[in-house]
Amino acid sequence: MAATVDKSLPLEYQTEQNQMNILGFWVFLGAEIVLFATLFATYFVLMDRTVGGPTAQDMFVLKDVLILTFILLTSSFTCGLAIFEMRRNNENGVLLWLAVTMVLGVAFIGMEVYEFVHYVGMGATMQTSAFLSSLYALLGTHGLHVTLGVGWMLAILIQVYQRGLTAITARKVFIISLYWHFLDVVWIFIFTFVYIQGMVN
Repeated sequence: MAATVDKSLPLEYQTEQNQMNILGFWVFLGAEIVLFATLFATYFVLMDRTVGGPTAQDMFVLKDVLILTFILLTSSFTCGLAIFEMRRNNENGVLLWLAVTMVLGVAFIGMEVYEFVHYVGMGATMQTSAFLSSLYALLGTHGLHVTLGVGWMLAILIQVYQRGLTAITARKVFIISLYWHFLDVVWIFIFTFVYIQGMVN
């Protein structure tokens, strides 16, 4: 039996299967919220347990944090532009803005790796203190999610290039955009409650 198609809806919502897949992804994001909430809670409990090692004030540099934040917020904007172009049925626009989002994601990852190398160079490793263990666990988990997101986005970009904008590829573009915006929201919490709070305490 052929899937029912409702042309009055956005392309990614036009089939019942797509609607179920998108709903399922929202459920998945709920589990991700629990994961990051646990990591944040662990960090808040351990943030003062530095045992003589480097503290947040010793490590965090406002300029670097602002650059990281600017890159990721900009990538969220460009990801939104990809959805905007998808709604206009502009395949080239989708490809362009997904590619720009990926480049920004790679830049974010590269700068975060540089940040970690700098921390290790000043003696701030996971083994140094409970504070640093929880910090690396939180930042590393977010960075891993961004890395996976870049790879996932590349796979979707290739599919859109090969198959064009269909109900299936549109659903995939929409879902990766939800994932990317979720990572952006998590970063805003990291920026506010890890970096900024760490620098002012």
